[in-house]
This record gives sequence, structure tokens and C-alpha cells, in this order.
Amino acid sequence: MSLNVYAVATPFVIALALAEFAWCVARRNGYYSFQDSIASMGTAVMNQCVNVAVALLVLPLFTQLGEYAPWRLDASSPLSLVALFLGVDFLFYWFHRFGHRTNIGWAAHSPHHSTEELNYAVALRASVTQRLFSFLFYWPLVLVGFPPEAVLAMVAFHLVLQFIPHTRVIPKLPRWVESWLNTPSHHRVHHARNGAYIDKNYAGFLIIWDRMFGTYAEETEPCSYGLTTPANTWDPTAINFQAWARLVADAVATKSHWDRLRLWVMPTGWRPADLPPRALGYWKQEGAEVKYHSQELSGVRGYLVFQLFASMPFMLLVSHHASPLSGWQKIALSLLLWAMATAWSGMLESKGWSEPLELARVLAMGVGVTLWLVGASAPPAWSALTASWLMVSLVWLRVARGGAGRRSQTNPFAG
Repeated sequence: MSLNVYAVATPFVIALALAEFAWCVARRNGYYSFQDSIASMGTAVMNQCVNVAVALLVLPLFTQLGEYAPWRLDASSPLSLVALFLGVDFLFYWFHRFGHRTNIGWAAHSPHHSTEELNYAVALRASVTQRLFSFLFYWPLVLVGFPPEAVLAMVAFHLVLQFIPHTRVIPKLPRWVESWLNTPSHHRVHHARNGAYIDKNYAGFLIIWDRMFGTYAEETEPCSYGLTTPANTWDPTAINFQAWARLVADAVATKSHWDRLRLWVMPTGWRPADLPPRALGYWKQEGAEVKYHSQELSGVRGYLVFQLFASMPFMLLVSHHASPLSGWQKIALSLLLWAMATAWSGMLESKGWSEPLELARVLAMGVGVTLWLVGASAPPAWSALTASWLMVSLVWLRVARGGAGRRSQTNPFAG
């Protein structure tokens, strides 16, 4: 098993997302929002880089821990692979439950729930801090003898499988399937903010864990997706660190040293007794649902779609094992991808700084990656394509964006 499951699975994930998107456009069911989808995909490109970096950081720790294992299990045998998969699935349930039931866990996990849609673009909106927490939950598997590389690869494979239930397109399946598998119906419940659905269905692959430990709920009423305290922004930094900022503020503000320590592991929403109730906008389940929408820069949609597809090869330069880039170059490119997602969010919210940031990001990425590829003796076509993308991007920013006088109202997934 290769550690680089993320890079290997990327074509499958993209194909499935495009197929769902095409189906939704053809059916005009409104399951995709342009702004939400761009924000999710921009964040996904950024997070993919984080996934690989965290795996590489955790591997040495797991390797050291494996020295204490009383025996070595053969991860190549079918029986061992099944046992490893079940172990990952079981521990994921508890990790996921921890992510919903504790302040620190929710701070790390809540960005994934920050969207008010549910589709395959949403499946990719993960938290940049959650991945470290998830890997640190799987150490018992190393301690019982599974090879660290196999554990991390299985965690990645398990994460890819969890992509599939993030859809509204697939209806309820026959009861004999729903009884044991974490189906799209079960996961719709998990992503819903309806009162009856909150903190339910933590399963990754097998729903039996929820049935066993009392956290199962069946989909019986229409779901409203998102947080009960909506993020109301497309900014990936704000989405990823809003909850962390609130916890840090509480830790600083309280006068109780004990509360400052236990705040992090207390139930989600708990605050020190000497702090007043937090004034946050709260979603209410009444009347017609109104989702967050912002005024975007005029004429920006075509440009963002072009940049979204163009960002995929840059992501692979960071995450793929065959990338010619060095370690520091991958880190620099990851930071540029973060700037990319930030600039896109600013364009979607008509922020004055968004276009200068995007221009700087395009220049830095285009020039930097072209020079890195030439220096690494990569195939000449790679650097030529990067330079071409840079030229097209600069022209589009200057001409197409500058001359746009109106927003397109004909896009089938506008809104």
C-alpha cells in the first residue's frame, strides 16, 4: 500500500464530483451553489497539501511507537487488511464523536460543516487542523503490530471512501443496506442542523457503530445543512480558525486557571462560568431557508472556473510522489495555494484587496513554478504550460475582468 493514496485517488474523486455536478445541472435541482462550490474547492486544493504534509510528519512518530509493538502483523494478507480496515473504521467513529462533543475537537472539525450545501464539493471542504487530530487517534493500531505505513495508507483510503456518502443525489437504499452501511441518507442526517439530527451518525463506513453506541438517527424529515451558528464567509482562514479564535479568547478572558485548562476538553459550547453567554447569530428552523450569499465582483465567474481547473496540476506538484519539487518548494507552493483560496473568497465577497492579492499570487506561482521546473530538469512541456497559464491568467485579469460590466445570469449553477 502506498502512503500517497490522496494523489492516486484524486482522478476518481474529481470524476465523481464532475458527474454529480453534471447530473445536478441537467436536473436543475439546485444542489450546487456557485459561490459555495468555489469556496469548497479552493479550500480542498489547499487542504490536500496539508493532508500529505501531516502524514509525513506523523510517520516518524508512528515508526517509533511501532518499536514497542509485541509482534509484527503482515499487512499484505487479506485477513490483516480487513482487520486493519475495521480498526480504522472503529477508531474513526470515536475520533469523529470527539470532534463533535468537545470544544477542541469541534474547533478542528467544524470547518467541514460550515457549508450550507451537501454535495461532492462539500465533501472536500476539510479542516486544516483536523487531519493532525485524526492521525493521532490511530496510534493503537501501530501498537498492536500493524506497520505504520499501512496504518497511514488505510486511514487515507478510509477517508477517500467517506467522500461517497456526501450527496443528495442518491436516495435511501434498501433497508438491508441501510442497516449496516453508512449510506448517503445516514450522512445527510449527520450534516444536518435540524434539532433531531444534531450529533448523530458519526460513522465512517459502517453505521453499526452508531447503532451500538446510541448515536444513530434515521432520515425522517428534510435536512437543513450547515452550522447552527453560520460562518457567513467564504474566507478559508476565517472558516478554519473562527472556532479556535473563540476558544483562545475565552481562555484569555477567564480569571479561573482551572477553567482555562479544562475549557478545551469540555463539552462543545461550554464556557467558563465568569464569562457571559456568547452573542452569535443563530440559525432557526422556521420559515423559508435563507442561505449565505455575497455580492461578488462582476464578471468573475468564468475566471474562477478557469483557475479552479488550472489549480489541480499545482496541487499535484505538492502532493504527488513523482513531483520534481523540493521540500521547501512544496511548502512555498502550498502557501501560494492558501493565498489563492483567500483571493477567490475575496472576489466572491467583492473585497478591495482580492484582485491585488490574486495578481500577486498568479505572478509568484507562475514565475516561481516555471523556474523550479526548469531547475529540476522536469519535462519542458511542464514549464511551458505553467508559463502559458501565467500569460492567460494575466490577460484575463487585465482584460476580461477589467471590461466586465455585468454578472452573468445564465450560469446553470448560479446562486
